[in-house]
Amino acid sequence: MKRFYYKPAFPPKPAFTIGDGMILLGLAAILYGGVRLAFDAPSVVSGPEISLSPGALPWYALLSVGRMAIAYFLSLLFSLFYGYAAARNPAARKILMPVLDVLQSVPILSFLPVVLLSLSAIFPEHFATELSAIVLIFTSQAWNITFSFYQSITTIPTELREASAIFRFSAWLRFKELELPFSAIGLIWNSMMSWSGGWFFLMAAEIFHVGSHDFRLPGLGSYLKTAADQGNLIAVLAGTGVLILVVVLLDQFIWRPLLAWADKFKIEMVEGDDAPSSWFLDILSRSWLMDFFQRRMDLLNEWLELSFQGNNAVRITPGESPGKRPAWHIALTTIALITVIYGCFMAISLMATLALKDWVELGVGLLATLARVFASLVIAMLWTIPVGVAIGTNRRLASLLQPLVQVVAAIPATALFPMLLLVLLRVYGGLNIAAVALMLMGTQWYLLFNVIAGAAAIPQDLRFTTDLLGLSALDRWRTLIIPGIFPYIITGSITASGGAWNASIVAEYVEFGGKTYATTGIGATIARATDTGNYALLLAGTLILVISVILINRLFWQRLYRLAEERYRME
Repeated sequence: MKRFYYKPAFPPKPAFTIGDGMILLGLAAILYGGVRLAFDAPSVVSGPEISLSPGALPWYALLSVGRMAIAYFLSLLFSLFYGYAAARNPAARKILMPVLDVLQSVPILSFLPVVLLSLSAIFPEHFATELSAIVLIFTSQAWNITFSFYQSITTIPTELREASAIFRFSAWLRFKELELPFSAIGLIWNSMMSWSGGWFFLMAAEIFHVGSHDFRLPGLGSYLKTAADQGNLIAVLAGTGVLILVVVLLDQFIWRPLLAWADKFKIEMVEGDDAPSSWFLDILSRSWLMDFFQRRMDLLNEWLELSFQGNNAVRITPGESPGKRPAWHIALTTIALITVIYGCFMAISLMATLALKDWVELGVGLLATLARVFASLVIAMLWTIPVGVAIGTNRRLASLLQPLVQVVAAIPATALFPMLLLVLLRVYGGLNIAAVALMLMGTQWYLLFNVIAGAAAIPQDLRFTTDLLGLSALDRWRTLIIPGIFPYIITGSITASGGAWNASIVAEYVEFGGKTYATTGIGATIARATDTGNYALLLAGTLILVISVILINRLFWQRLYRLAEERYRME
């Protein structure tokens, strides 16, 4: 008998719209404005000396954790507001999702020099460096949380949506009782991944060189970077050990309790055999202070419900036409449009100074980096999907491997990369292999954590049903596991590919032991332009990279995202 497969029809939609063009023009104007401010930055900037004494490590660890916490708090707020607006408002989604594509595709390591020099021209040096470090860590944390929250809201089962409509939930009540709980598991696992991604870029955030400008901040990242540059193996191991200790403490006191608490939000008809547990959560649940705090939160929750209850209707002031825009709105729009046009014109003028060989180098480099990104993504999928499913569906295995995965993911590969490079340089094509290896180390965790979250969210009753039906392992993967984790694979792949493009800048151009090692790639071109202060080449490389990633997202990933929303919804 012939099998028939359902495939949703995609409405025709151009891969690149006018809105995308406007967004890119605005981005070009912003980049040019940053470059102009960079010209006014102090000619020489020197940061503080980084001590490699073991006694400095506790203070450095506290500073780094503080920066990470501030960036994560901002990332979480951004993700909740942005993801909710994109998922709940179809009109806003047409603008917000392309903007998110642009934001997550911008290689922050190429944008960081412009941000640093621009802020140092406006603010005091130390404040500008601190703010730039938080911005860089924010960009390494925010996008995968936003994509996860958006994916969770858009895949809520239809019967739950209908139930919230029947009970006439307000927007706040629907968010609090349905949307946030449904996305809790994915948010927690992606938050863990965001912290791992933040550790990965911590070295670049806390110590950065742009020509004669030396920006550095005391912290674990600058400690590891300085130790690696000096070839001080003892200091590298000491810094890595403190980093591992911090990750383990975060796992025991934050992430494991959150996962145990969020297990109650799983949608399933029967309870799993081994529920996740946390000794720290058990202690807190018996605490009088936590009970007191929870009662105060209940009062705040009641106040929020009363405040939001009457704010669903759109109010129109008598005598005011809802379709007429105020004059100040038109004036601001006109000023912004003129500014964008001027910025784009000046950006084009700046890039026009590049020679033909520079454009050829950018084109060839783009193809070479694309091949490395594709290779790292395929290798990551080959091992993260089976391992992630094993961890997500086996609670005992998860309790053993979860802390280990967090520790390994949190170790900045950029600290160990120079030593790996010394070994691989003796092999034919060693630098290309090393570049793919560093991209892999920076991207595979996005996939792994998303697959774990997707596998953990599969209802236990569906697993029991496959056991009762006696399905083979292949049929179980085909009918349950792959459909169940498919939205999470797409989310992880999008953020992983973005991470690979970012990692290309540090993977294709490496300075170690007073020598510079580079291979063909757009990341190497951007990194060299940063070192030499070639702002025209830096601007051109960044824009080409952004446009390429947007086209890949539109032509490939967006279709898979819509397939996940329409065909693989859990209902």
